[in-house]
Amino acid sequence: MGQFTPVPFFRNLLRDAAARSVITGAALSCAAVLATGCKPVGPNYHKPDFTAPAAYKETGAPSVTPPPSPANGSWKPASPSDGMLRGKWWEVYNDPQLNQYEERIATNNQQLKQAMESYLAARDQVAAVRANLYPTLSLTPSVTHYRQSENKPQARPGEKFEYNDLILGGQAGWEPDFWGRVRRGIEASRESAQASAADVANVDLLLQAELAADYFQLRGLDSQIKLLKQTVADLEHQLDLTKRRLAGGVATDVDVAQAQTQLETVRAQLVDVGVARAQFEHAIGTIAEYNLPDFSVPFSPLDLPLPQVPVGVPSQLLERRPDIASAERQTAAANARIGIAISAFYPTISLGGTGGFESSHGGTWIQGPSAFWSLGAQAAQLLFDAGQRHALTDLARHQYEAQAAAYRNTVFVAFEDVEDNLSQLRILNDETSVEQRAVASAQHSFDLSNQRYKGGATSYLEVLTAEQALLNNQRTLTDLQTRQFAASVQLIRALGGGWDTTQLPK
Repeated sequence: MGQFTPVPFFRNLLRDAAARSVITGAALSCAAVLATGCKPVGPNYHKPDFTAPAAYKETGAPSVTPPPSPANGSWKPASPSDGMLRGKWWEVYNDPQLNQYEERIATNNQQLKQAMESYLAARDQVAAVRANLYPTLSLTPSVTHYRQSENKPQARPGEKFEYNDLILGGQAGWEPDFWGRVRRGIEASRESAQASAADVANVDLLLQAELAADYFQLRGLDSQIKLLKQTVADLEHQLDLTKRRLAGGVATDVDVAQAQTQLETVRAQLVDVGVARAQFEHAIGTIAEYNLPDFSVPFSPLDLPLPQVPVGVPSQLLERRPDIASAERQTAAANARIGIAISAFYPTISLGGTGGFESSHGGTWIQGPSAFWSLGAQAAQLLFDAGQRHALTDLARHQYEAQAAAYRNTVFVAFEDVEDNLSQLRILNDETSVEQRAVASAQHSFDLSNQRYKGGATSYLEVLTAEQALLNNQRTLTDLQTRQFAASVQLIRALGGGWDTTQLPK
């Protein structure tokens, strides 16, 4: 038996393997060039047309900053860098307590975490689909010991009935993307992932706006509580004065009873406001993910100035709202699925190969004579499916048209949302100006009635009537100021907050 010399053998083996790998690599490279050079079937995506209005109808509120008039007489296209809030939009209110609550949303809110995990899953789907562009390789080593019957039929003298079968093999398979099915799938997955990222931004914006609105509602109630407490103190003083006048024979028991009734009525109103405040406090704590038994919002009447909100050019709204971006990206994904459906009309071509070493002895396992390999290609074309592919293609086209209509409808609703909040701010500003005059008039009426009562020129009923009118107008004014802040928050939300499409992942 000859001696085995490993160095020359492996040199020849490596040379042969290198030659085969060069040939195989060249073949795979040519196939890859052919596959990637073929244009994917199906329509290329174009964003659905939408012509934005030249200007918003409602820009008359003092707290709104309209865009400057263009020098050339025409509005410029959308530019996310101009006339927009940036980043942490809630900081325009200059409220450190609000800033603290808003900062917790990104790190603590479970609803936002759910949306983020959905986005991460969609991003992983892109990687999973992209893997279909490349070959699959597998290694299948096996070691088997066989023992056959010596009395089997047709047993031959000298035949081995016990032996080893050592195999070190592998397989490779690849389906070149000649028609773009995989590339359209990657496109659809990528656009869906971007839509999911926009959904995350939309959830974040909605949570931020809801928390800010609840916070200002709570501070507005604190203003109501402050007003009611002052009124209670005034009524207690009025009741004490009326009792002293009764003792002096100037007032009557009816006056005292009326003063007591008015005092208890306002005290009841003060308790009732506390119920609403507790509910808003719980809402803030839930959004910001605080432990509610340990959470409380400090008493802080709403005495902030209403900030200026830059509305920008209407065409920018298409770039600013995450819900619009999500609908547009979903439209792009639906367009890519048309190409996936069309690719089913073309043949499926797959390349495959196996190779490795097989021997019954470890000493000859990894040697040239032990090598085995095979290469092959296969094509399959569906000839009859009773119209299924046509139906699926039509289905994909209709789904695209439906999604394009949904995108346009989202844009229409977005403009309505902005106009609603712009008009609300303008009307609330006008109403607040009128109500301020009403409060001043009610205060003057109350002062006159109080003087007349002290001078004995009128009954205490006139004082109570004037005081009730003053309190009602003061509470209405406080409520209007609170609604202005809430409308300001909703306008910022309608404009997209500090977000724009440049923040979408690529």
